[in-house]
Amino acid sequence: MAKREPVQIDRKHTQIREQVIPVKKVSPPLRILAVAFTLAVVACGGFYYYWGAASPRSTCESCHEIESSSDMWAHSGHRDFACKECHGTALSSGLHSLKEKGMMFVHHFTGTGPERIGLDEEQVLEMTENCRRCHGAEYARWISGGHSTTYAAIFLNEKHNTAEQLNADCLRCHGMFFGGTIEDLVTPVSRKGPWKLAAVGQSNQPVIPCLTCHRAHQEGSPAVPADYTDPGKIFYGRRGGPSTVLFYDRYEKTHVQASALPILTLREGERDVDVSDDPRQRVCFQCHAPNAFHQAGTGDDRTPRGVHEGLSCLACHDSHSNESRRSCINCHPAISNCGLDVTKMNTTYVESRSPNNIHFVRCLDCHTKGIPAKHESRGQTE
Repeated sequence: MAKREPVQIDRKHTQIREQVIPVKKVSPPLRILAVAFTLAVVACGGFYYYWGAASPRSTCESCHEIESSSDMWAHSGHRDFACKECHGTALSSGLHSLKEKGMMFVHHFTGTGPERIGLDEEQVLEMTENCRRCHGAEYARWISGGHSTTYAAIFLNEKHNTAEQLNADCLRCHGMFFGGTIEDLVTPVSRKGPWKLAAVGQSNQPVIPCLTCHRAHQEGSPAVPADYTDPGKIFYGRRGGPSTVLFYDRYEKTHVQASALPILTLREGERDVDVSDDPRQRVCFQCHAPNAFHQAGTGDDRTPRGVHEGLSCLACHDSHSNESRRSCINCHPAISNCGLDVTKMNTTYVESRSPNNIHFVRCLDCHTKGIPAKHESRGQTE
């Protein structure tokens, strides 16, 4: 076997030059900043988690500005819900909520904030969306009724603005959470148009949101079933809770319990009109009110008189949609005691332009020839 010669390596051409890449050292100040930033992120995350999970007694209520609201919440029907369920967290709406919650701390420590914290209109409308999450049926009825009307529909109504000049008191019932004046909302404030909304973005916003008549911190208890083992306690003996209806007073910036509102004193000429003692109707009177002389049928008064005197508004109207389409059927048979189908009588129930307004209709308004005599055998009139 032939002997192999050793391979000669030309080191001159194959020599590999080692290149040393210097490693830059991080200066101590930068290391300290990096560690501090990491610790700050971990601390903020931990604090955020704690604040969201802990009891409001040890978080939100620690600020004296909202202690009264927290006390009401603790006795309300919403007491099993955390504050963040309705008010959100510092990050629930991105930078907007972060700025909002941050300013609360600034106002607290600088003493520049209000002693009593309230919701502005933007926050009220956000709350309305939160109401919708649990009260979907009520929200659906409200959005289909007259109380969900918008700023544009109310304040740009040519017929109304021509007949009656806009004024500050309009905001008492329409737009009670609006932060400005009537001049800030619509222009011109006169009976001569054309009118336009000066407040940008208000056009399609509702003027009567949920918090007009409700308050999330309203005192109350979660509903419980009746004691069906004792029939005597199912209806008349069953204890009822306080009315959850209130009225938001724009000027005092607070809600007034329906039962604390005055009962309307109403007159028809010199005669006192019987008014229902339903406390919820007292809220209706705050907007659907008569003139300063309390004469029935004046202003926006709709208090029932005639054959319906003494009835509550809620006897016919749904509380959220204001719907009254089936109200006659609820009380009257298909063929009434007078032998006529009341749903076809000449009232505003059938024809909106009827002179016999359903709120004020009397027997003689429809029975122009006199009230028929009662038929003895049937107990009905003929």
